Amino acid sequence: MLLFKKKFLPDIRQGIKTQTIRLWKHRHMRAGQRSYIPGAGYIRVTAVERVELDQLTDEDARPDGFATAAALREELARLYPEQLAAGYEAYRIEFHLLPLEEQKKV
Repeated sequence: MLLFKKKFLPDIRQGIKTQTIRLWKHRHMRAGQRSYIPGAGYIRVTAVERVELDQLTDEDARPDGFATAAALREELARLYPEQLAAGYEAYRIEFHLLPLEEQKKV
């Protein structure tokens, strides 16, 4: 299960937000995996890769729902202060919302 702030749910449901950056000690998800986002529905994870936050570009930030990489980094600093301080690794999870007919099969 992936949890998101309510402000991101409309963009996930509309297919605008198709990735998220998470800070973990180790990878928690794999490409091909199905997962659930409360308030949005079931997703298929299409890629999971380790990223360096300071290397992210504005182009990297847009599928995450941010206009700039700086705005994305600010949000991550707000959401994950303890994980950043502890040196957790950043992972980009790319996903797409499953069509309603596939969601009913779950």
